[in-house]
Amino acid sequence: MLLIKNAHILDPYTGFDKIQDIFIDDFGIIQDISNNIQKPDCTKILDVCENTVSTGFVDTHVHFRDFGQQQKEDIHTGMNSAAAGGYTTVVCMANTLPVCDNLEMLNKVKQKASQKYGINVLQACSISKGLEGKEITDFKELLNNGAVGFTDDGVPLKDTQFVVNAMKMAVKYDTLLSFHEETPEFVLSAGINYGSKACEKFCVSGAMPISEEVMVARDIALALHTGAKVVFQHISSARSVEFIRNGKKMGANIYAEVTPHHIALTEDDVLEHGTLARMNPPLRKEHDRLSLIQGLLDGTIDMIATDHAPHTKEEKNRPFENAPSGIIGLETAFSVCNTMLVQSGKMTKMQLLNCMSKNPAQIYNLKNKEIKIGNKAELVILDWTTEKIYTEYKSKSSNTPFTNQKLTGCVQAVIMGDKVI
Repeated sequence: MLLIKNAHILDPYTGFDKIQDIFIDDFGIIQDISNNIQKPDCTKILDVCENTVSTGFVDTHVHFRDFGQQQKEDIHTGMNSAAAGGYTTVVCMANTLPVCDNLEMLNKVKQKASQKYGINVLQACSISKGLEGKEITDFKELLNNGAVGFTDDGVPLKDTQFVVNAMKMAVKYDTLLSFHEETPEFVLSAGINYGSKACEKFCVSGAMPISEEVMVARDIALALHTGAKVVFQHISSARSVEFIRNGKKMGANIYAEVTPHHIALTEDDVLEHGTLARMNPPLRKEHDRLSLIQGLLDGTIDMIATDHAPHTKEEKNRPFENAPSGIIGLETAFSVCNTMLVQSGKMTKMQLLNCMSKNPAQIYNLKNKEIKIGNKAELVILDWTTEKIYTEYKSKSSNTPFTNQKLTGCVQAVIMGDKVI
């Protein structure tokens, strides 16, 4: 049993905004939400002193590196990192070694995640076998065994007819596809914005915004044609935002992610942070960053997803052109987003909770996440105002430009059932 006292409950699902107590039974089920609950026999009482208690965050885009790259991260350290960042549910990408394109690999992920009590680890399987963009995986079998969607994240789907076939399959089985949109023709060198001063500094050519924009435009047209449910991953370009905005107005069943780093940083930050700010798609210009924020505010962009991508120090210490793209993001996400969006006055607390909790859960059809009697407790405790400087991480990796940066707000704990993590 767990009794949470003096919780400022902010529930993005219901709009509930009130200071009350929450009582959770031995099975992790919320049994009471009211004023001054008295449970003298309760062995665990947690007074949160009017800090926010909300629905746990949901990240629909993480890389836990199991299986094949465990030196960077594994499912268990990834779970710890996610919990430290306030996440109670994550969706792992399929570009593991080997690729998660079959039932055996899917079951391995589920089995390993079940070995440790913690957050919910869900798996997206690949759209194409081996990420080769040629043969569609067995959607029916994988969905029946727990896959929550399909993605070839990290690899763009270049064959238009293949994309149409995959979309029709997704419609048939009522599932979603999520796309990494960077056509290789316009990516002269990955992870850095074309034409930026950082390109000159590191003697690389960069990735053009049109590499993302042309694929987003194509797949909006195809989504309109097929009726498929499509998620555009880690959008970075102002023009992509406008395409998605117009696609939604036209009736396309489309959704979009943005990362904390794309709303907080620009191409100029690559000059300071080097490989720690190298990611796909790259950080763009200030007008792109502002367009991404506007997209969040007006609902064009639906959710914040971290694209948590751990790499070793040795890999990130290579010369820029040889270092891998990607940064970790789970543990810093709330502080970054709170600093950039809420503390700046651009967004309310409830709006941010929608983008980090409610919207991703609903897009991925995850049920019973509200803070209400009868639901399992999957909660996060938040401090919105304390200064936070990150110096170490629960992740195996530390590849992020946000280390030692002054941020505002932090996650105090997550609650899964009656367990405080």
